Amino acid sequence: MSRKSSTGSFARRVLNPLTRSNPVTVHVLGLCSALAVSISLKPALIMSAAVICVLAFSNVAVSLLRHHMPHSIRLVMEVTLIATAVIVVDEVLKAFAPDVSEVLSVFVGLIITNCIVLARAESFAMHNRVWPSFLDAIGNGLGYSWVLLLIAAVREAFGAGTLLGQPLPGLHPDLGGFAPNQFMQLSPSAFFLVALVIWGLNAWRQGRLPGSAGSGS
Repeated sequence: MSRKSSTGSFARRVLNPLTRSNPVTVHVLGLCSALAVSISLKPALIMSAAVICVLAFSNVAVSLLRHHMPHSIRLVMEVTLIATAVIVVDEVLKAFAPDVSEVLSVFVGLIITNCIVLARAESFAMHNRVWPSFLDAIGNGLGYSWVLLLIAAVREAFGAGTLLGQPLPGLHPDLGGFAPNQFMQLSPSAFFLVALVIWGLNAWRQGRLPGSAGSGS
């Protein structure tokens, strides 16, 4: 009984945010970084890791302190905890990955105002114990990350013919590819790619795509 309960909790907290309750494609949160830092895969990887770390810290901290937070200033305390985690992440990036830190620029600091982070702290961690809150943070962080990484991979592959800076055969001009699509280097391309991902997931859930659940074909 206990094992079934823990397995169900894991699936619900970690796996559901990947598709069914994805923070980007379902709740349409965290789009700023998806549009801004997804021009290539490397900064998107670093941003994803940073958001997961901040989510995990803030959820755990808020869950631990939830009975000691005065209701009238809980949001101020939540934002302070989030800001603390962001400052630590930013300093670590400056120390160990200064080139990536320069590319990400102000967007690491803007994790403080990332709707996903504050939403999970306020709506979930404030009302649940530490372990479920941690799992919720990991699930939502991974749900945000795979969308961001997919968009970044497509933009870099078709916009520069590379992946993690390495030329791709068939896409890079020096390896039999075509001229890079300059539109993929612009922020609006991320907007359209996010829209396609949202449409694709919604169509898959509703059984409108071949091979999806509920498809008549």
